[in-house]
Amino acid sequence: MRYARGVWGDPALPLKPHRLLGFAFASADLLVEIAPDGLIAFAMGASEALSGAPETALVGHAWGDFIEPVDRRMLEMLLAGLEPGRRAGPVLVRLSAPEHAATLTALRLPQNNGAVSCAFAQARYEPALFEGRLADRAAFELLTRDLLGVANGAGKELELSFVELGGLSAARSGGTPEAREELESQLTALLRAQAWGGAAATELEHDRFALVRTKGETSDAFAARLGRLMSKVTDKPIAPSAGAIGVGGVERPQQVLRALRYALDGFSREGAEFAMPANLADALTLAMDRALGEAGVLGAAISDKTFRLAYQPVVDLSSRKVHHFEVLVRFGDDESPFPQIRMAEELDLIEALDFAILERAIGVMAPQPDLKLAVNVSGRTIISGAYIERAVKLIQRHPEISGRLMFELTESAAIDDLQLADSHIQVLRAAGCEVCLDDFGAGAASLAYLQQLSLDVLKIDGRYIRDLQFGSRSATFIKHLVDMSRELGMKTLAEMVETSIVEDAVRRAGVDFAQGWLYGLASDEPVMAAPKNHWNAKAG
Repeated sequence: MRYARGVWGDPALPLKPHRLLGFAFASADLLVEIAPDGLIAFAMGASEALSGAPETALVGHAWGDFIEPVDRRMLEMLLAGLEPGRRAGPVLVRLSAPEHAATLTALRLPQNNGAVSCAFAQARYEPALFEGRLADRAAFELLTRDLLGVANGAGKELELSFVELGGLSAARSGGTPEAREELESQLTALLRAQAWGGAAATELEHDRFALVRTKGETSDAFAARLGRLMSKVTDKPIAPSAGAIGVGGVERPQQVLRALRYALDGFSREGAEFAMPANLADALTLAMDRALGEAGVLGAAISDKTFRLAYQPVVDLSSRKVHHFEVLVRFGDDESPFPQIRMAEELDLIEALDFAILERAIGVMAPQPDLKLAVNVSGRTIISGAYIERAVKLIQRHPEISGRLMFELTESAAIDDLQLADSHIQVLRAAGCEVCLDDFGAGAASLAYLQQLSLDVLKIDGRYIRDLQFGSRSATFIKHLVDMSRELGMKTLAEMVETSIVEDAVRRAGVDFAQGWLYGLASDEPVMAAPKNHWNAKAG
C-alpha cells in the first residue's frame, strides 16, 4: 500500500489510536513513525528540542538523517530484529543535531502495516562510549555494575545474557580485509542493538559474548532471532545459542563484580557446557566457594613460583629489531591468565604475584646482557610502598640489569591515588627503570593518568590500532596521541599489530614501537632473532 505522510494536524494523515499507543508505551518527548521504506511518515512532539528542526522537517526524510553516523548501523540492526508486537530498547542514540542525544525505544505494532513507532526521550549528550565498538571486558564489568545499581533503584527488570555464535571464527577468517571489516562492523551493531543502552555488550573468547538486556524474551527465542539477523550479516552458517541469568539478590558493588566475573569466566571457558547459575546471588555464592578452594592453590603457585613466564617481542619500528620482550604469566595449561589475575586482586594476592614475576624476570635477565624485559605491575601494586621498597632493593642487587627493565602499569585495576602512584613511579625511574602505561584508551587508563603521571612509554589500546588501516577516525586519534606523547617526553607503543598494512599505518602515524602477531606469539624463551615478517622478505 502507498504510505501517506504527515504531522500532527495534517488532514492527509488522521491521528489514529495506534499512534497514541505508540506515544504511550514510553515516556517520550518525540514520537516518530518509520515507514517500511525507511522514511519518516509521522512526527509529533518536541522535535525542535531534539533535532533543532520542526516535525515538518523530519517527515519524508530517511530516519538515518536524524541519527549520528556512529549509531546509525546499530539502529538499523535494532529495527531489523524487531518483530510484530515486540519492543526494543532503550538505547542511547546520538542525534544529527550537534550535541543532542536521546534514549530510543521502538515498538512494531501488528496493526501498523509494517511501520515502527520510535519514542525518543531527551538525554544528556555523551560521546559514544566505545566509538561504535563493543566494550572490552574490564569496561563491560564496570558498566554492568553501575547499570545494575541504577536499574535496581528504578525497578527495571534486566538480565545478563550469554551468546555463543558457532561458526563465527570461520566466517571471520575468510574474505578480503574489507569484507572482514564489514562483518565486524555489522556484528558489533547487531550486538549493541540487543544490549541495554546500546553499550552493555562485550566479546569474551571462542565466539562467545555477554550483554545486559531487558528481561522478557526467552533465550531460545533470542537465539533464533540472532540466527535470522546473522543470516543478513554473513552467508556463512552461524549457529547461535543463548542463556541468561537474573541480576537480583546482590547489592554491594564489589559483590556484584565478583558474581559477574564468576559467570563471565565460566561461560568464556566452557560455553554452553557451563552450569549457569540462576542469578547473581547464586553466582556470588559459587564464586566465594571457588575462591576458598583455589586461594590455597593460587597462593602456593605464587610463593613457590610454579607459574610459567612467556615472552612476546616488542619491535623498534625505526631499527626494525626487537627492542624488548613483554613478560606474560601463565598458570597451568591456560593461555589466558585473566581469571587468576582477577582472583589475585580479589584475594589481595596481586602484589605478591607482581613481585614473584619481577624476581623471576630479573633472574632471566641477569645472565643475558642484551636482554630487555617489561614486567606488568597492577594499579593496586603501584601504590604499595612495601612493593616499591622491595623492588628497588632487588634491582640494586643486580646492577647488571640497569637500563634494561621496564615496568608496564596495567589497567586491570584503577589507581586510587594518582599522586602517590606518580611518586612511586619516579622512584622506579630513578632506579634505572622505564615505566609504560598499558592499554591507553581502554578500561581505567585515561587522560587523567597522562596529566598526573610522568611516564616513559604509552601503549595504545589495540582496538584503535586495528582500525588504522581503514583510515577511520582512529587514525586521527592516534596521530594526535603520538604528537601529545612526544610533547610530554613519552614514546608510543602500538599493540595488536597483526598485518603489514597495520604496521605501515602505525609507522606513518609516528609510533615508536610495535607488538603483535606480525612479530611473533608469546614463547617460552625470549628469542632475540629478527622477527619473522615481511621485513625479512624485503631484505632478501
